[in-house]
Amino acid sequence: MNEIRVHGRGGQGAVMVARMLATAFVAQGRHVASFPMFGFERRGAPVMAFTRVDDKPIKEKTQIYYPDCLMVIDPGLTRLPALFSGLKPEGILILNSPTPLQEKPHENLKLSGVIDATTIAVEEIGRDVPNTCLLGVFALTTGWIEMEHILYSLEQYFTGELLEMNVRCAERGFQGGTIKRW
Repeated sequence: MNEIRVHGRGGQGAVMVARMLATAFVAQGRHVASFPMFGFERRGAPVMAFTRVDDKPIKEKTQIYYPDCLMVIDPGLTRLPALFSGLKPEGILILNSPTPLQEKPHENLKLSGVIDATTIAVEEIGRDVPNTCLLGVFALTTGWIEMEHILYSLEQYFTGELLEMNVRCAERGFQGGTIKRW
């Protein structure tokens, strides 16, 4: 089983990216459990969302305490000591950041995929909603899912011009992500 914990702030699409990721894994024929956890339900408040994926049915319904992968939508959250809490050895970090990581932020981190998803979202969509760009970086970095399934999932949530903009964001994430092995 692979467990993914998404960290963001209200309005950045953390819950939606977990759902889209779940849809992509289902399209790939995998079993999935995905759900959010809210604190104060307001724009800008910290938000976590969780996605589990496996080849067999998933019975675990608790939040993810020991993730294989962290997806961080708001780069400011990397300063929180609890962000990396429970990260398994050989852990993966998918990070929205305008600058590459200069040093290993946690001892269990093995692989990171970084991109300035905010800039891409503003250029493509006109708003700071970097979640679909991070889906592309996730596919590139983890190798757990193919881009065709990511693009399929986008079709389930968007239509028309909004779909086209989000497809471009995901593709730019896949093509432009910077992968680093630690």
